[in-house]
Amino acid sequence: MGNGIALLIESLVAVLLIMTIGYCYLLNQRLGKLRADEGVLKATIAELVTATDIAGRAISGLKQAVNDCDSALGERLTRAERLSAELGAHTATGEEIVKRIAMIAAAAKPGPLRPEQEPANSQTSRATATLAAAQAFVRRTQERQSGVAA
Repeated sequence: MGNGIALLIESLVAVLLIMTIGYCYLLNQRLGKLRADEGVLKATIAELVTATDIAGRAISGLKQAVNDCDSALGERLTRAERLSAELGAHTATGEEIVKRIAMIAAAAKPGPLRPEQEPANSQTSRATATLAAAQAFVRRTQERQSGVAA
């Protein structure tokens, strides 16, 4: 019986050895295919490195373009704010001139001022002085026109 067990164990070892040899053969074939594809893999890696370099340069160019646009836009916004402030000042000046012209036109109408035409703001004395100057101007103009017509 000792020989039977020994023969069984040796047979089992032989079968395992045959399976190991078969598996090694299969691995050798796969490794051969992998080595054959190594050149293709190296070429693919080289293309990926080149594409990565190109993309990096493109990103740098885009960053530079964004910085240029940002600085140009900042300058334009600053200039627009300055022009807006100037336009606001000119508008306020224009409104003041229109008010003065309206007062002069009201003064040019014949007859005394009615109470509803009197200025109602806190600068009444300034408005009164402007009104008096406008009335004097109108009188001088009327005198010149009547002197020229005569």
